[in-house]
Amino acid sequence: MSRSSHIPVHIHARVRAAVVAALVAPLAACSSSASSGGPAAEATPSPDDRPVTVSVTPTGKRIPAGEPVRVTVSGGRLTSVTVTDADGRRLAGKAAADGRSWVSDRKAVPGTAYEVTAATRSAGGTARTARAGFTTAPADKVNKVDWRPGTGTTVGVAQPVSLVFDHPVKNRAEVEKQLKVTTSNDTEGSWGWMRDWSGRDRVDWRPRTYWKPGTEVTLKAELNGTDSGADGGWFVRDYTTAFTIGDRQVVEVDLDRHRLALVRNGETVRRIPVSGGTPGGDKRSWRGTAVLMAKEGTINMNSETVGLADAYDKMVDHSMRLTWSGMYAHAAPWNARHLGRANRSSGCIGMSDADAAWFYGQVRPGDPFEITGKDTKGVVAPGNGFGAWNLSWAEWQEMSALR
Repeated sequence: MSRSSHIPVHIHARVRAAVVAALVAPLAACSSSASSGGPAAEATPSPDDRPVTVSVTPTGKRIPAGEPVRVTVSGGRLTSVTVTDADGRRLAGKAAADGRSWVSDRKAVPGTAYEVTAATRSAGGTARTARAGFTTAPADKVNKVDWRPGTGTTVGVAQPVSLVFDHPVKNRAEVEKQLKVTTSNDTEGSWGWMRDWSGRDRVDWRPRTYWKPGTEVTLKAELNGTDSGADGGWFVRDYTTAFTIGDRQVVEVDLDRHRLALVRNGETVRRIPVSGGTPGGDKRSWRGTAVLMAKEGTINMNSETVGLADAYDKMVDHSMRLTWSGMYAHAAPWNARHLGRANRSSGCIGMSDADAAWFYGQVRPGDPFEITGKDTKGVVAPGNGFGAWNLSWAEWQEMSALR
């Protein structure tokens, strides 16, 4: 009568008691003798068919996150490795050419239980399976991201991809490695780190030149399991957004001539008389390239919020934000006698109600406002809205943490 034997795979000593290992792959090892009628003799494994030794790291309970999962074998090779969390999500990875090791593409994330299943084949050809598990410690602090633009939007040709972080990011190079921008036409671009106007850390991706209309853009920020560094905490999720570039619209603002022109795909659509910031003081406008951040409609504007004491406090229609520091393009009927004649605003670009209503309906977030004028208070800084276009391409590239 035949018997079957189960030959165990030996899990490496580093896989401690918390790691569960099981081996399934029974080998038939029977022979019989009609003359003796005695029990079958048990086969002895050949040297080439000895159990495969499997080692999994990390191992244990509540171990620090942020390391890839590694599986190595001796006495055979890996035929497949699967790493899953309690919700069935997988950590993808790659095996070495010789089949003796496997490493996950992503790192183990905080507060997660993982099961590792390794299928092996011995030198003698026997297939077996080993299983192990480990858990990571939860994050003591979590970093989150606010990003622009939103998914499914159509934006102007100057719109950057922009990420603002809740907490400081010291490990900027490690974070930047996890940020992947893909485009439908291989647009050249680069990341640049800065301090946002809010005081928080921020990283933007801008093309070398304005986007080509029709470009489709996707960001995949695979940050889950990445450590921000001291005082920043862990990222515990990924982020993604996808958007499309609209028509090439450029708003040319000439403060010396007190007018703007909307230029669409190379053609001037309309010229509008405006009044910019009052010369000679804090009420001057910014110059350089500002990017339309948002169309905010009718809002209350209070000069005290931008450091101009009690200069104004009023409801303003057709408001289009250009900087975080408070420069807008908007309707300014109270300034009608100066439109097209003189700069007498508190820093914004004002126009008539009718012109503002039309203009508001034409522009979209991401459209650049190229502002010129002799008496202004300086160039828009990168972190004051989307001022990255005021840097040369070489200067912008230097702001990447991977340069």
